Amino acid sequence: MNNPSTEHKDWFKDRGYLHLTNRISKVDRLAAEKYIKSTKNVVKHRFSPFILRQTTTRRYKYSKDLGRRSHKSVDDKGNLVSNAKVRPIMYATHIDSNIYSYYSQKIIQPKYEAYLKNNALLNNCVTAYRQIDSEDEVRFKYNVDFAKEVFDEVKDRGECAVLALDIENFFPTLDHSQLKKIWSKILGTKTLPEDHYSVFKSITNYSYFYYDDLRKRRKGHLDEKKIAHLKNQGKFQFFNDYKDFEDSGIQVYKNQSVGSKKISGIPQGLPISAMLANLYMLPFDESVIENLVQIKGCYYRRYSDDLVVICNTKDVDDVEQFVLTEIKKIALSISPSKTEKFQFKFVDSRLSCYKIENGGLVPNSYLQYLGFDFYGYKTLIKAANLSRFYREMKQSMAIKAKRIETVQQKYLTDDSIIYKRKIYRLYSFRGIQSRELPASKTIFQDGKLVNKKFTRKYRGNFIKYAYRASDIMEAPEIKRQLRHHMIILKNYMRKFSFENGPE
Repeated sequence: MNNPSTEHKDWFKDRGYLHLTNRISKVDRLAAEKYIKSTKNVVKHRFSPFILRQTTTRRYKYSKDLGRRSHKSVDDKGNLVSNAKVRPIMYATHIDSNIYSYYSQKIIQPKYEAYLKNNALLNNCVTAYRQIDSEDEVRFKYNVDFAKEVFDEVKDRGECAVLALDIENFFPTLDHSQLKKIWSKILGTKTLPEDHYSVFKSITNYSYFYYDDLRKRRKGHLDEKKIAHLKNQGKFQFFNDYKDFEDSGIQVYKNQSVGSKKISGIPQGLPISAMLANLYMLPFDESVIENLVQIKGCYYRRYSDDLVVICNTKDVDDVEQFVLTEIKKIALSISPSKTEKFQFKFVDSRLSCYKIENGGLVPNSYLQYLGFDFYGYKTLIKAANLSRFYREMKQSMAIKAKRIETVQQKYLTDDSIIYKRKIYRLYSFRGIQSRELPASKTIFQDGKLVNKKFTRKYRGNFIKYAYRASDIMEAPEIKRQLRHHMIILKNYMRKFSFENGPE
């Protein structure tokens, strides 16, 4: 297998979604690349409004007010509200996305990586949004590796304390002047070059419109026949031109200030967002390395906005105060509700986890990090992730059953039309093997949409992820968490009348 260090992501992508401007086909790539690589073009480029889509993740959490785990919680006014996490994701036009991707992957990221490599401790502490070789150099590390490193450090230290923190409203609160200053520093310039400043302005003083507003108009005033006509002309976009969009009456919003505060934040979801988030945290990371790791002997890791510090038990309060003070220096804050402190100690020769809470120690606790629960003596997949897997399994089969019922009613047949093979591939151990299966997709080629047949690689499912995590972490208890998954799957299949379907 090739060294992963020699493999690089292609910065240029043909993104499949509709937007205000046309998709860029492979045929047009050379012209687009030439345009993007010209600093003069980027300086003059008119960046378009983003499309904002809100993704919702259902969360099942313990509520102190309700006294139980629930999808609901009680807010400050005493109202019952949803625990769901709403994440605003921005989508740029195709040309804008590739500009962001080029500046992120080809210009800023290499300089940032070179800067980190000058300090081994600093290089090791930043784990998210980077391509880091595994120990055997045959793949890149991912969240399982990073979680294992933290858990192994606790095991090696034995009796110690762990501080787990989360930055509050990370992307929406990034200070623009701070970002600009660090951006210039990593480029080795006093101020941002004109082309970089153009990119900077586009992600700090941006405009956007809601995807839901667009959907409403598609149901009513936006002519579907016109969109189909545009596609036939080789224009894979919502509107013929920008004037057509302006005339549509769709509301466009600006990145507004909040209360009396100045405008802050960058969009989440752009090809450059993750890179700039890491860049922004550089002064904080350096300060933690210098003052906590080198002086106090702490262990520090940051995965995006999730921070973990391992220290001596007697130092945990001082470490927390230092983090709270330093994070304010870059105009950010730590979420009090997500801050947790743990003490690990041996009980009957077994390393156990205790949560430090209200001046006491809560037994049978666990450190939750990157999708895993670490008890000291065992590691498990986060319970919420297992619940989500089984929920998606049930929902997927319910949808398929509904489709079967619709077709059976339409064609007056009792024949099953869904094969169990696909269900097994998605939700059982039978899908853990990588395989190649025939597939087809519609692509944009030579100015028109073409249906292309190809071979799709299936790299496995959640079961494969869990089994692999079990092996990497040397935690057989993870596999035991899933020992009943086939029983649950077959029960759902019987419930939704898939038991007679062909294999």
